[in-house]
Amino acid sequence: MRIHLIAIGGSAMHNLAIALNRKGYTVTGSDDQIFEPSKSRLNKEGILPKNIGWNTNNIAEDLDAIILGMHAKEDNPELKRAKELNLKIYSYPEYIYEQSKKKKRIVIGGSHGKTSITAMILHVLNNLNIECDYMVGAQLQGFDVMVKLSESAPIIILEGDEYLSSTIDRRPKFHLYKPHIGVLSGIAWDHINVFPTFEIYIEQFRIFKNLISECLIYCSEDKELEKLANEKINCKKIGYQTPKHEIIDGISYINSVPLQIFGNHNLQNLNAAKNVCNEIGISDIDFYQHIKTFKGASNRLELIKKNKDYSIYKDFAHSPSKLKATIQAMKYQFKDRKLIACMELHTFSSLNSKFLKEYRDSMNLADQAIVFYSQEAIKHKKLTPITEEQIKSGFNNNQLKIISSSKDLINHIQSLNLENTNLLMMSSGNFDKINLDEL
Repeated sequence: MRIHLIAIGGSAMHNLAIALNRKGYTVTGSDDQIFEPSKSRLNKEGILPKNIGWNTNNIAEDLDAIILGMHAKEDNPELKRAKELNLKIYSYPEYIYEQSKKKKRIVIGGSHGKTSITAMILHVLNNLNIECDYMVGAQLQGFDVMVKLSESAPIIILEGDEYLSSTIDRRPKFHLYKPHIGVLSGIAWDHINVFPTFEIYIEQFRIFKNLISECLIYCSEDKELEKLANEKINCKKIGYQTPKHEIIDGISYINSVPLQIFGNHNLQNLNAAKNVCNEIGISDIDFYQHIKTFKGASNRLELIKKNKDYSIYKDFAHSPSKLKATIQAMKYQFKDRKLIACMELHTFSSLNSKFLKEYRDSMNLADQAIVFYSQEAIKHKKLTPITEEQIKSGFNNNQLKIISSSKDLINHIQSLNLENTNLLMMSSGNFDKINLDEL
């Protein structure tokens, strides 16, 4: 098989390219920018494009398939050439489905928790030596790639993103996987540039629910999911909740099993993962035996620095529900420590003045709250500038510290008294390239 990936440098796309290369396919690709770690990883596999940029000569009649990444625009010259030659063009999720038609497909959907739930399932399966294919949105301990596709694995675990599939396929990614077992972790409005109303957003999850053929596993503590689950459904349904647990010396226990993760949202995620594992024949005993060694997915309440005075955690939280859950988890787990929480407005939704009100009270549990945003990010996304007053009003917090320069952010953090403190850095970006390890 000869496969060409347009926009091979993306986080998901370069992992797919590596997976197909390891499967024995002939893989080529192109992109107008390739950053680390994609560049080094593609180079190591021998599939890094020789030249940066688009070239119609890359598109030949003997290609078996074109895979189109989200970064590529509709007027991409390679895409145009592929259409002229009438080549088969797949979006990323379309091709994942194409590779998994004969497998039991387990798809993890929801506005939050997808990566963590997927990671937990994979951790347990890996420890039990159960063969599976997968696609996950973060680097996991014990896995060198984020995508695996094989001929032999009977099941595939897929993180099901609700965002669009490609520039020419406006369907949410998780609509394309046709799950046998589907998980929905929660619904909290996001991606307003694509789903302009909450009702439109909810409808995407309803469509997903109706595509599940065997079992829906959903968080029954989420009122919107409870409504969806009570609608007509064509499969078995299992509701899950935050499991009973206790915290002793900063460690969470379930059934006397010590865990390396914490926070109600993570314990909910754990319960979702347990139910999936139960559905594929794994007992509770085996699940808990192996989940106790799970340290969390990268950038999910990840401890990056610790000394006698303070600890620094980073988290992918950026939407209102994620901020609230992550801050709550830190306060609940470390009741005797001060919490300084810093988040970055980075996404289209978060930098939109109309969406800011959705952040109301989301950071109020923190002892000190900081909001960072980059003027360059606003310009890059071609959005209307926002003001400090709009941010404070949206968050309903006049005590917010608003910072719009990475240098100023570093200086401010270094000026703080961090004695007996947890510093929580939350973003789907990188705080304008700040090295958190150096704080």
